[in-house]
Amino acid sequence: MKQQDVEDLRQLIEFLKSYQVAEFEVDRGDLKIRLKFSQPEASGAGLADLARLVAAQQHAPAHAPGAHKPPTAVPEAQAAAEEEPSLHIVKSPLVGTFYGSPSPGASAFVGPGDRVEKGQVIGIVEAMKLMNEIEADVSGEIVKCLVSNGQPIEFGQPLFSIRTA
Repeated sequence: MKQQDVEDLRQLIEFLKSYQVAEFEVDRGDLKIRLKFSQPEASGAGLADLARLVAAQQHAPAHAPGAHKPPTAVPEAQAAAEEEPSLHIVKSPLVGTFYGSPSPGASAFVGPGDRVEKGQVIGIVEAMKLMNEIEADVSGEIVKCLVSNGQPIEFGQPLFSIRTA
């Protein structure tokens, strides 16, 4: 393994430990990683507790270690959606780094006032050295980009508000 791969693995392990993940497995071609962590005895946590934790994560995403997110991003997006019910919030499907353009120095995929169609690429999230295209899940007009280029983002974090009406 290269030194960068070892460092990436170390960061992944710390992330998994911080969220008390018991097991993790990834299989990509010739790379296969399986991690199993010992858990404290008799925690008493059951499936109901896990369901509540997952539901809470969807409404208020937790910070990944080392991630810096503006504290107003979620309340701002929720307030905008409440003020104008025709606003749709596009949320991040994964943890990673947000990029608003296909390459450094290229123009942004979209900006405020741009019309987008459902399925149109509006950004990229880099996760574990893979570039994942983020597509608009509705057609409409971009009202605001809620994150900046190169910003670390989290699962479920609001990225764009789109006026659908």
